[in-house]
Amino acid sequence: MSALAKASGALKSVDYEVFGRVQGKAGLGAAYTEEEARKLGVVGWVKNTSQGTVTGQVQGPEDKVNAMKSWLSKVGSPSSRIDRTNFSNEKEIPKLDFSGFSTRY
Repeated sequence: MSALAKASGALKSVDYEVFGRVQGKAGLGAAYTEEEARKLGVVGWVKNTSQGTVTGQVQGPEDKVNAMKSWLSKVGSPSSRIDRTNFSNEKEIPKLDFSGFSTRY
């Protein structure tokens, strides 16, 4: 286990989907999500869906994943309106599956 993982506890993985006005110019947007993930030091991916939601997966130390979950459900980009955020498949993982945070198309 890496020193980073030891220092901040267990590694977590969680899938998310954000509902509301979260795409386009007024949205949460993949770019804002990617920027926030990098600031917090989590890895994973984000994607705008054809249903108008934003979906993805976040992995990292538990405290950082929790900070990202909070941002995804309460903060978002300056002009987004988050109606609700669904989190699923939350689990402890032995190692990270991603080396960074990316936008999928």
